[in-house]
Amino acid sequence: MSPSIRDIAEKVGRSITTVSRALHDYDDVSQETKELVRQAAEEMGYIANRQAQLLRQKTTDTIGFILPTFGPRFSDPFFSEFLAGIGNKASDYGYDMLVSTCPPGDKEIKTYQYEVQSNRVDGFIIVRTRVDDARIKYLNSIGFPFVAFGRVPGMEDIPFVDENSEFGMQLIADYLVGLGHRHIACIAPSMEYTFAVHRIAGLKSGLRSHGIQLHENEILTGDLTEKGGYERAMELIQLKEPPTAIVALNDLMAMGAISAIQDSDLTVGKDISVTGFDNIPSAAYTHPPLTTVSQPIFQIGGMVSEMLIQMVKHIPLENKQILLEPSLIERLSTGAPIK
Repeated sequence: MSPSIRDIAEKVGRSITTVSRALHDYDDVSQETKELVRQAAEEMGYIANRQAQLLRQKTTDTIGFILPTFGPRFSDPFFSEFLAGIGNKASDYGYDMLVSTCPPGDKEIKTYQYEVQSNRVDGFIIVRTRVDDARIKYLNSIGFPFVAFGRVPGMEDIPFVDENSEFGMQLIADYLVGLGHRHIACIAPSMEYTFAVHRIAGLKSGLRSHGIQLHENEILTGDLTEKGGYERAMELIQLKEPPTAIVALNDLMAMGAISAIQDSDLTVGKDISVTGFDNIPSAAYTHPPLTTVSQPIFQIGGMVSEMLIQMVKHIPLENKQILLEPSLIERLSTGAPIK
């Protein structure tokens, strides 16, 4: 019977976690412990067995997705749609999906390193790309397969599917101005996200084409949740001159804004209009239903999944970068401003 990590841990008097991290060369394990573990592993035949296993199994037939979570009550319908799209397409190819959760930061990169070094997945799908994206830099540097939902500035050659957010926000700008709005505010996420940068740029450009300026002090930062949208909308409502329209850069923050307006005894779509972005399923069932920019989240999940599997199988991609054109869904959360 081949030795296990548990056997090595018992031999060297260390925890199973420490032994595993030592074998995978993690920085938080001392060099002395690494050498002790490696020597014991070699004496017990563990390394030879592991190498033989890798030779027998070239791939895992599994794709990885590490969900960037921020708290214990993380819930975002966007990811539910996206994961369903990934999983359905992966299943069509006979692939499994390994989903992990991890907050952004140093621990996140170590999680990617562990998944790569332990040969648990054949490639990764990256979501909500960042202006300075350590995940993509790491995977790109070691030549490990990945496909991103989103772009990264300065890394235009990476494989990605993305929505043309600039165009989507220009649709919003044209629509609101067409209704008669001139005082428009925005609830945006952190500008570390590339989609936020593109969406703000599109909104500013769209309004500027009508001679309207989006004031920096009326671009408030939310956290992509309903709570964040609610809090930022309350700040805008309490201004001496509140905006007649609030543009939220995702649907959840827009839903929070709707609640804030209603809790302030105002009417959504009359006193203040609200728009979102994504068209998650619940957007059609808010009260009132949400005007938003639609992107096919489920289909995009399937697209990035298929692209990644083709890369793993060394099948040339017909299109390495795909930029989709969104559409505007008009509902009752918007209307002409009260004169």
